[in-house]
Amino acid sequence: MAQNLFGQIDPPQRLLMGPGPVNAHPRVLRAMAADMLGQFDPEMTAYMNETMQLYRQVFMTENRWTFLVDGTARAGIEAALVSLVEPGAKLLIVRAGRFGLLLSEIAQRIGAEICTLDLPWGEVATLEQIENALIEHKPQVFACIHGDTSTTMAQPLAGVGELCRKYGVLSYADATATLGGMAVETDAWGVDVVSGGLQKCMGGPPGSAPITISDRAAEHIMARKHVEAGIRGADTLDGNRSRIASNYFDLAMVMDYWSEKRLNHHTEATTMLYGAREAARIMLEEGLEARFARHSAASTAMVAGARALELKVFGNDTYRMTNVTGIWIPEGVNGENVRMRMRDDFGIEIGTAFGPLAGKIWRIGAMGYNAVKHKVLLTLAALEVCLAAEGHKAQRGAGVDAALAEYS
Repeated sequence: MAQNLFGQIDPPQRLLMGPGPVNAHPRVLRAMAADMLGQFDPEMTAYMNETMQLYRQVFMTENRWTFLVDGTARAGIEAALVSLVEPGAKLLIVRAGRFGLLLSEIAQRIGAEICTLDLPWGEVATLEQIENALIEHKPQVFACIHGDTSTTMAQPLAGVGELCRKYGVLSYADATATLGGMAVETDAWGVDVVSGGLQKCMGGPPGSAPITISDRAAEHIMARKHVEAGIRGADTLDGNRSRIASNYFDLAMVMDYWSEKRLNHHTEATTMLYGAREAARIMLEEGLEARFARHSAASTAMVAGARALELKVFGNDTYRMTNVTGIWIPEGVNGENVRMRMRDDFGIEIGTAFGPLAGKIWRIGAMGYNAVKHKVLLTLAALEVCLAAEGHKAQRGAGVDAALAEYS
Protein backbone atom coordinates (compact mmCIF):
# COMPACT_ATOMS: atom_id res chain seq x y z
CA MET A 1 0.00 0.00 0.00
CA ALA A 2 1.47 3.35 -1.03
CA GLN A 3 2.35 5.65 1.83
CA ASN A 4 1.72 9.35 1.80
CA LEU A 5 4.84 10.72 3.44
CA PHE A 6 3.90 14.30 2.61
CA GLY A 7 6.74 16.69 1.83
CA GLN A 8 9.72 17.91 3.72
CA ILE A 9 8.82 20.81 5.99
CA ASP A 10 9.53 24.04 4.12
CA PRO A 11 7.51 26.83 5.79
CA PRO A 12 7.16 30.17 4.02
CA GLN A 13 9.42 32.95 5.23
CA ARG A 14 7.47 35.34 7.41
CA LEU A 15 8.41 38.42 9.35
CA LEU A 16 6.47 37.77 12.56
CA MET A 17 5.51 41.21 13.89
CA GLY A 18 2.52 40.10 15.93
CA PRO A 19 2.24 39.62 19.70
CA GLY A 20 4.22 36.35 19.53
CA PRO A 21 5.71 34.03 18.63
CA VAL A 22 8.34 36.03 16.79
CA ASN A 23 11.23 34.94 14.60
CA ALA A 24 13.81 33.06 16.65
CA HIS A 25 17.40 34.27 16.69
CA PRO A 26 19.54 32.15 14.29
CA ARG A 27 22.00 31.44 17.10
CA VAL A 28 19.21 29.91 19.17
CA LEU A 29 18.16 27.67 16.27
CA ARG A 30 21.77 26.60 15.70
CA ALA A 31 22.18 25.75 19.38
CA MET A 32 19.06 23.58 19.20
CA ALA A 33 20.62 21.52 16.40
CA ALA A 34 23.37 20.27 18.75
CA ASP A 35 23.54 16.56 19.57
CA MET A 36 21.60 14.85 22.37
CA LEU A 37 23.08 14.04 25.75
CA GLY A 38 21.89 11.70 28.47
CA GLN A 39 19.94 13.63 31.08
CA PHE A 40 22.46 12.91 33.84
CA ASP A 41 25.65 13.11 31.80
CA PRO A 42 28.00 15.52 33.58
CA GLU A 43 28.06 17.71 30.48
CA MET A 44 24.26 17.90 30.53
CA THR A 45 24.00 18.70 34.23
CA ALA A 46 26.69 21.34 33.73
CA TYR A 47 24.51 22.94 31.04
CA MET A 48 21.59 22.86 33.47
CA ASN A 49 23.63 24.63 36.14
CA GLU A 50 24.84 27.21 33.62
CA THR A 51 21.26 27.82 32.49
CA MET A 52 20.21 28.47 36.09
CA GLN A 53 23.03 30.97 36.51
CA LEU A 54 22.21 32.75 33.24
CA TYR A 55 18.51 33.10 34.07
CA ARG A 56 19.23 34.56 37.49
CA GLN A 57 20.69 37.50 35.58
CA VAL A 58 17.77 37.57 33.11
CA PHE A 59 15.27 37.67 36.00
CA MET A 60 17.47 40.17 37.88
CA THR A 61 17.49 37.97 40.98
CA GLU A 62 19.68 36.08 43.40
CA ASN A 63 17.08 33.30 43.76
CA ARG A 64 18.70 29.88 43.98
CA TRP A 65 15.62 28.29 42.43
CA THR A 66 15.80 29.68 38.91
CA PHE A 67 15.41 27.07 36.17
CA LEU A 68 13.24 25.87 33.27
CA VAL A 69 9.82 24.23 33.23
CA ASP A 70 9.46 22.05 30.13
CA GLY A 71 6.54 23.28 28.04
CA THR A 72 5.37 26.55 26.56
CA ALA A 73 5.01 29.65 28.73
CA ARG A 74 1.66 28.38 30.01
CA ALA A 75 3.47 25.42 31.57
CA GLY A 76 5.31 27.87 33.81
CA ILE A 77 2.07 29.62 34.73
CA GLU A 78 0.31 26.38 35.60
CA ALA A 79 3.31 24.98 37.50
CA ALA A 80 3.46 28.15 39.60
CA LEU A 81 -0.24 28.22 40.43
CA VAL A 82 -0.73 24.50 41.09
CA SER A 83 2.37 24.42 43.32
CA LEU A 84 1.57 27.60 45.27
CA VAL A 85 -2.21 27.49 45.68
CA GLU A 86 -3.68 24.75 47.84
CA PRO A 87 -7.17 23.39 47.09
CA GLY A 88 -9.76 25.60 48.75
CA ALA A 89 -7.27 28.39 49.45
CA LYS A 90 -7.96 31.92 48.28
CA LEU A 91 -6.19 33.24 45.19
CA LEU A 92 -6.48 36.96 44.44
CA ILE A 93 -6.12 37.72 40.71
CA VAL A 94 -5.83 41.04 38.91
CA ARG A 95 -7.95 40.68 35.77
CA ALA A 96 -7.63 43.39 33.13
CA GLY A 97 -7.23 41.33 29.96
CA ARG A 98 -7.28 37.85 28.47
CA PHE A 99 -4.40 36.48 30.50
CA GLY A 100 -5.73 37.57 33.87
CA LEU A 101 -8.80 35.56 32.92
CA LEU A 102 -6.49 32.64 32.07
CA LEU A 103 -5.20 32.68 35.65
CA SER A 104 -8.81 32.25 36.81
CA GLU A 105 -9.33 29.37 34.37
CA ILE A 106 -6.30 27.53 35.74
CA ALA A 107 -7.26 28.34 39.35
CA GLN A 108 -10.75 26.90 38.86
CA ARG A 109 -9.25 23.62 37.70
CA ILE A 110 -7.03 23.33 40.78
CA GLY A 111 -9.89 24.01 43.17
CA ALA A 112 -8.85 27.45 44.41
CA GLU A 113 -11.29 29.94 45.90
CA ILE A 114 -10.95 32.76 43.40
CA CYS A 115 -11.07 36.41 44.41
CA THR A 116 -10.63 39.07 41.75
CA LEU A 117 -9.64 42.66 41.25
CA ASP A 118 -11.44 43.31 37.97
CA LEU A 119 -10.58 46.27 35.77
CA PRO A 120 -11.61 47.32 32.25
CA TRP A 121 -9.34 45.81 29.58
CA GLY A 122 -6.37 48.12 29.16
CA GLU A 123 -6.25 49.51 32.72
CA VAL A 124 -3.71 48.66 35.43
CA ALA A 125 -4.15 48.23 39.17
CA THR A 126 -2.80 50.79 41.63
CA LEU A 127 -0.98 49.78 44.82
CA GLU A 128 -3.94 51.17 46.78
CA GLN A 129 -6.38 48.95 44.88
CA ILE A 130 -4.14 45.91 45.40
CA GLU A 131 -3.73 46.63 49.13
CA ASN A 132 -7.48 47.09 49.60
CA ALA A 133 -8.12 43.77 47.85
CA LEU A 134 -5.51 42.01 50.01
CA ILE A 135 -7.16 43.37 53.14
CA GLU A 136 -10.66 42.42 51.95
CA HIS A 137 -9.98 38.92 50.71
CA LYS A 138 -6.98 37.75 52.82
CA PRO A 139 -5.73 35.38 50.09
CA GLN A 140 -3.00 32.76 50.31
CA VAL A 141 -1.58 33.88 46.95
CA PHE A 142 -1.74 37.05 44.83
CA ALA A 143 -1.31 36.67 41.03
CA CYS A 144 -1.13 39.09 38.12
CA ILE A 145 0.18 39.53 34.59
CA HIS A 146 3.19 41.82 34.16
CA GLY A 147 2.62 42.50 30.46
CA ASP A 148 -0.68 41.41 28.95
CA THR A 149 -0.35 41.20 25.16
CA SER A 150 -4.14 41.17 24.81
CA THR A 151 -4.20 44.82 25.95
CA THR A 152 -0.54 45.80 25.35
CA MET A 153 -0.38 47.26 28.87
CA ALA A 154 2.22 46.53 31.57
CA GLN A 155 1.15 46.28 35.22
CA PRO A 156 3.55 48.22 37.51
CA LEU A 157 4.96 45.81 40.10
CA ALA A 158 7.19 48.05 42.24
CA GLY A 159 5.96 47.68 45.82
CA VAL A 160 3.68 44.71 45.13
CA GLY A 161 5.95 42.14 46.77
CA GLU A 162 6.35 44.31 49.86
CA LEU A 163 2.58 44.66 50.16
CA CYS A 164 2.08 40.91 49.86
CA ARG A 165 4.69 40.21 52.54
CA LYS A 166 3.03 42.79 54.82
CA TYR A 167 -0.16 40.71 54.73
CA GLY A 168 1.49 37.27 54.70
CA VAL A 169 0.59 36.56 51.07
CA LEU A 170 2.70 34.76 48.47
CA SER A 171 2.99 36.57 45.12
CA TYR A 172 3.20 35.44 41.50
CA ALA A 173 3.66 37.38 38.25
CA ASP A 174 3.50 36.10 34.69
CA ALA A 175 6.23 37.82 32.65
CA THR A 176 5.82 35.74 29.49
CA ALA A 177 5.49 38.78 27.24
CA THR A 178 8.06 41.01 28.92
CA LEU A 179 10.99 38.77 29.91
CA GLY A 180 13.94 39.79 27.76
CA GLY A 181 12.39 43.05 26.55
CA MET A 182 11.43 44.97 29.67
CA ALA A 183 13.09 44.97 33.08
CA VAL A 184 11.77 42.03 35.12
CA GLU A 185 13.12 43.19 38.48
CA THR A 186 12.27 40.12 40.54
CA ASP A 187 14.30 40.99 43.64
CA ALA A 188 13.56 44.73 43.54
CA TRP A 189 9.83 44.00 43.24
CA GLY A 190 9.97 41.35 45.97
CA VAL A 191 7.67 39.07 43.94
CA ASP A 192 8.00 35.45 45.08
CA VAL A 193 7.54 33.61 41.79
CA VAL A 194 7.92 34.93 38.25
CA SER A 195 7.65 32.84 35.08
CA GLY A 196 8.26 33.62 31.43
CA GLY A 197 8.63 32.13 27.97
CA LEU A 198 11.09 32.09 25.10
CA GLN A 199 8.86 32.92 22.13
CA LYS A 200 8.56 36.66 22.60
CA CYS A 201 11.32 39.04 23.74
CA MET A 202 13.78 36.22 24.51
CA GLY A 203 14.02 35.48 20.78
CA GLY A 204 13.50 31.72 20.97
CA PRO A 205 10.81 29.22 20.00
CA PRO A 206 7.89 28.29 22.26
CA GLY A 207 8.54 25.22 24.37
CA SER A 208 10.40 26.27 27.51
CA ALA A 209 9.23 28.35 30.48
CA PRO A 210 11.95 29.97 32.61
CA ILE A 211 10.87 30.43 36.23
CA THR A 212 12.36 31.89 39.39
CA ILE A 213 11.23 31.15 42.95
CA SER A 214 12.10 32.94 46.18
CA ASP A 215 13.30 31.01 49.23
CA ARG A 216 10.03 31.95 50.94
CA ALA A 217 7.96 30.44 48.15
CA ALA A 218 10.29 27.42 47.87
CA GLU A 219 9.73 26.64 51.55
CA HIS A 220 5.98 26.69 50.99
CA ILE A 221 6.25 24.51 47.88
CA MET A 222 8.54 21.98 49.61
CA ALA A 223 5.99 21.71 52.43
CA ARG A 224 3.63 20.28 49.77
CA LYS A 225 6.22 17.82 48.48
CA HIS A 226 5.28 14.22 47.69
CA VAL A 227 7.81 12.16 45.73
CA GLU A 228 6.22 9.58 43.41
CA ALA A 229 6.53 5.93 44.42
CA GLY A 230 8.82 4.77 41.63
CA ILE A 231 11.64 7.18 42.47
CA ARG A 232 11.39 7.43 46.27
CA GLY A 233 14.43 6.70 48.36
CA ALA A 234 14.42 5.13 51.79
CA ASP A 235 15.23 8.53 53.29
CA THR A 236 12.58 10.48 51.33
CA LEU A 237 10.54 12.84 53.47
CA ASP A 238 7.27 14.27 52.20
CA GLY A 239 5.93 17.66 53.19
CA ASN A 240 3.23 18.26 55.79
CA ARG A 241 0.84 20.29 53.63
CA SER A 242 -1.58 19.23 50.88
CA ARG A 243 -0.01 17.36 47.97
CA ILE A 244 0.52 19.35 44.76
CA ALA A 245 -2.31 18.34 42.43
CA SER A 246 -0.16 17.76 39.35
CA ASN A 247 2.71 15.34 38.87
CA TYR A 248 4.24 16.95 35.80
CA PHE A 249 3.94 20.50 37.17
CA ASP A 250 4.96 19.58 40.74
CA LEU A 251 7.62 22.21 41.34
CA ALA A 252 8.82 20.45 44.49
CA MET A 253 9.93 17.45 42.43
CA VAL A 254 11.14 19.62 39.55
CA MET A 255 13.29 21.59 41.99
CA ASP A 256 14.82 18.36 43.24
CA TYR A 257 15.51 17.42 39.61
CA TRP A 258 17.43 20.68 39.08
CA SER A 259 19.24 20.36 42.44
CA GLU A 260 22.24 18.23 43.36
CA LYS A 261 19.77 15.42 44.13
CA ARG A 262 18.99 15.06 40.38
CA LEU A 263 15.68 13.37 41.18
CA ASN A 264 14.65 11.47 38.06
CA HIS A 265 11.31 13.28 37.77
CA HIS A 266 11.27 13.65 33.98
CA THR A 267 13.60 13.73 30.99
CA GLU A 268 14.74 17.26 30.36
CA ALA A 269 13.78 18.70 26.96
CA THR A 270 17.39 18.80 25.82
CA THR A 271 17.09 20.86 22.66
CA MET A 272 14.85 23.38 24.42
CA LEU A 273 17.43 23.73 27.18
CA TYR A 274 20.09 24.38 24.54
CA GLY A 275 17.87 27.05 22.98
CA ALA A 276 16.95 28.66 26.30
CA ARG A 277 20.59 28.76 27.36
CA GLU A 278 21.63 30.43 24.10
CA ALA A 279 18.76 32.94 24.25
CA ALA A 280 19.94 34.03 27.69
CA ARG A 281 23.57 34.21 26.52
CA ILE A 282 22.58 36.49 23.63
CA MET A 283 20.62 38.77 25.95
CA LEU A 284 23.42 39.05 28.50
CA GLU A 285 26.05 39.65 25.80
CA GLU A 286 23.95 42.57 24.57
CA GLY A 287 23.53 43.87 28.13
CA LEU A 288 20.27 44.33 30.01
CA GLU A 289 20.06 48.10 29.66
CA ALA A 290 20.96 48.01 25.95
CA ARG A 291 18.39 45.27 25.42
CA PHE A 292 15.62 47.19 27.13
CA ALA A 293 16.57 50.39 25.28
CA ARG A 294 16.42 48.58 21.92
CA HIS A 295 12.88 47.38 22.63
CA SER A 296 11.84 50.80 23.86
CA ALA A 297 13.22 52.47 20.73
CA ALA A 298 11.36 50.04 18.47
CA SER A 299 8.10 50.64 20.35
CA THR A 300 8.49 54.42 20.31
CA ALA A 301 9.14 54.37 16.56
CA MET A 302 6.18 52.06 15.94
CA VAL A 303 3.83 54.31 17.91
CA ALA A 304 5.11 57.44 16.14
CA GLY A 305 4.73 55.79 12.75
CA ALA A 306 1.18 54.64 13.49
CA ARG A 307 0.13 58.09 14.62
CA ALA A 308 1.69 59.67 11.54
CA LEU A 309 -0.53 57.37 9.48
CA GLU A 310 -3.50 58.97 11.27
CA LEU A 311 -4.11 55.85 13.34
CA LYS A 312 -5.13 55.90 16.99
CA VAL A 313 -2.98 53.93 19.42
CA PHE A 314 -4.77 51.89 22.08
CA GLY A 315 -4.28 52.52 25.78
CA ASN A 316 -2.37 54.78 28.10
CA ASP A 317 1.14 55.71 26.99
CA THR A 318 2.31 55.66 30.62
CA TYR A 319 1.68 51.93 30.97
CA ARG A 320 2.32 50.75 27.41
CA MET A 321 4.48 47.67 27.00
CA THR A 322 7.65 48.44 25.07
CA ASN A 323 7.27 45.44 22.80
CA VAL A 324 3.63 45.27 21.65
CA THR A 325 1.54 48.15 20.31
CA GLY A 326 -2.24 48.14 20.01
CA ILE A 327 -3.68 50.13 17.10
CA TRP A 328 -7.37 50.91 16.63
CA ILE A 329 -8.67 49.67 13.27
CA PRO A 330 -9.94 52.78 11.45
CA GLU A 331 -13.64 53.24 10.83
CA GLY A 332 -14.66 51.60 7.55
CA VAL A 333 -11.49 49.50 7.22
CA ASN A 334 -11.71 45.71 7.20
CA GLY A 335 -9.03 44.74 9.70
CA GLU A 336 -8.75 41.14 8.54
CA ASN A 337 -8.29 42.25 4.94
CA VAL A 338 -5.36 44.42 6.03
CA ARG A 339 -3.81 41.49 7.93
CA MET A 340 -4.29 39.23 4.90
CA ARG A 341 -2.68 41.77 2.56
CA MET A 342 0.23 42.21 4.99
CA ARG A 343 0.80 38.46 4.99
CA ASP A 344 0.18 37.68 1.32
CA ASP A 345 1.82 40.73 -0.28
CA PHE A 346 4.64 41.43 2.16
CA GLY A 347 5.13 38.22 4.18
CA ILE A 348 4.51 40.14 7.41
CA GLU A 349 2.27 38.90 10.20
CA ILE A 350 0.52 41.26 12.62
CA GLY A 351 -1.95 40.20 15.30
CA THR A 352 -5.65 40.42 15.86
CA ALA A 353 -7.28 40.77 19.31
CA PHE A 354 -9.51 38.97 21.83
CA GLY A 355 -12.55 39.56 23.99
CA PRO A 356 -13.99 43.09 23.96
CA LEU A 357 -11.15 44.22 21.66
CA ALA A 358 -11.71 41.50 19.03
CA GLY A 359 -12.06 43.07 15.60
CA LYS A 360 -11.29 46.51 17.05
CA ILE A 361 -7.51 46.64 17.33
CA TRP A 362 -4.44 45.18 15.69
CA ARG A 363 -1.50 44.19 17.88
CA ILE A 364 1.93 44.79 16.37
CA GLY A 365 4.97 43.41 18.16
CA ALA A 366 8.62 44.35 17.90
CA MET A 367 10.28 41.77 20.11
CA GLY A 368 13.57 39.99 20.52
CA TYR A 369 15.30 39.44 17.17
CA ASN A 370 12.64 41.60 15.48
CA ALA A 371 12.97 44.70 17.67
CA VAL A 372 15.25 46.44 15.18
CA LYS A 373 14.98 49.52 13.01
CA HIS A 374 14.65 48.00 9.54
CA LYS A 375 11.93 45.55 10.60
CA VAL A 376 9.90 48.32 12.21
CA LEU A 377 10.24 50.43 9.06
CA LEU A 378 9.29 47.53 6.77
CA THR A 379 6.21 46.84 8.86
CA LEU A 380 5.07 50.46 8.81
CA ALA A 381 5.67 50.77 5.06
CA ALA A 382 3.65 47.62 4.39
CA LEU A 383 0.88 48.73 6.74
CA GLU A 384 0.61 52.06 4.90
CA VAL A 385 0.21 50.34 1.51
CA CYS A 386 -2.35 47.84 2.83
CA LEU A 387 -4.37 50.57 4.54
CA ALA A 388 -4.43 52.59 1.33
CA ALA A 389 -5.71 49.54 -0.54
CA GLU A 390 -8.57 49.35 1.95
CA GLY A 391 -9.45 53.03 1.53
CA HIS A 392 -7.66 54.63 4.49
CA LYS A 393 -6.28 58.02 3.51
CA ALA A 394 -2.93 59.03 4.98
CA GLN A 395 0.10 60.90 3.68
CA ARG A 396 2.34 58.47 1.80
CA GLY A 397 5.63 57.86 3.59
CA ALA A 398 4.50 59.63 6.75
CA GLY A 399 4.72 56.52 8.95
CA VAL A 400 8.24 55.60 7.91
CA ASP A 401 9.39 59.23 8.14
CA ALA A 402 8.02 59.58 11.68
CA ALA A 403 9.65 56.32 12.78
CA LEU A 404 12.97 57.35 11.24
CA ALA A 405 12.77 60.67 13.08
CA GLU A 406 12.35 58.82 16.38
CA TYR A 407 15.34 56.61 15.62
CA SER A 408 17.50 59.59 14.65
